[in-house]
Amino acid sequence: MTTQSVEGNAPLKGARWWREIGWRHVVAIVTIVLVALPIVYILSASLNPGGTLTGSNDLFRTIAFDNYSTLGPEGFWQWMRNTLIVSTVTAVGTVILGAAAAYAFSRFRFRGRHGTLTGLLLAQMFPQTLAFVAIFLLLFTLGKVVPALGLNSLLGLICVYLGGALGVNTFLMYGFFNTVPRELDEAAKIDGASHAQIFWTMILRLTAPILAVVGLLSFVSSFGDFLVAKVILQSKDKYTVALGLYSWASDERTADWGVFAAGAVVAAIPVLVLFFALQKYIVGGLTAGAVKG
Repeated sequence: MTTQSVEGNAPLKGARWWREIGWRHVVAIVTIVLVALPIVYILSASLNPGGTLTGSNDLFRTIAFDNYSTLGPEGFWQWMRNTLIVSTVTAVGTVILGAAAAYAFSRFRFRGRHGTLTGLLLAQMFPQTLAFVAIFLLLFTLGKVVPALGLNSLLGLICVYLGGALGVNTFLMYGFFNTVPRELDEAAKIDGASHAQIFWTMILRLTAPILAVVGLLSFVSSFGDFLVAKVILQSKDKYTVALGLYSWASDERTADWGVFAAGAVVAAIPVLVLFFALQKYIVGGLTAGAVKG
């Protein structure tokens, strides 16, 4: 950000500097404080062996790792394992299904193409809560025939998540796929490549940024989901992290907030690691995906 005036090289000073640049610094500082304060507070609470949130008003007054050592016997790591399995499979499946659909919409011309794209986008406007009863009854009935896909099943939860894999993700990928020149497809066809070979060996590599963005969004969404998981999963050994942490804090009279805070801190690590690993793709993937097809 420059502090040079438009007319010449003289630096901005006084009221003009505050009017054009200074207020932005104030907004940035206030925003950083508002975002960082809850994170600092939850870290302080996780290191407080007292088990209360009010005891963390004096930040980092007491530092101990008792709450973190308590996570193991409480079943937290089983919940983390379940969550990572569900989120990883959902993210990979969403990327593959969305990319295949986006490739078809981008490269093929067929009747109802635009109407189907619009329908996928409109379907996402209805809140997920409208489908809870239908999802419960569907899995309840399906579980009588195929228990692995019924209620209280991680596979059933994954299938529900993948059922909503299209929609906005496909529309986002569709815009990105349109930025890949069709001449590359034609050149590959001249060399004898099939559509499947073009898709798997060329298109997916050229569209890696948007695949990373969709995978990250899908991972984060399923990792932190509570409502759908609550409808499907019923026993504690099948809980995800969101359900497990809720079970600790659902009764405010007996809730151990220190352990809850420690679990929240640990649960945030996989998302942060994935975000930083894919950070270089995020801006380019989102902006290129906004190109109109």
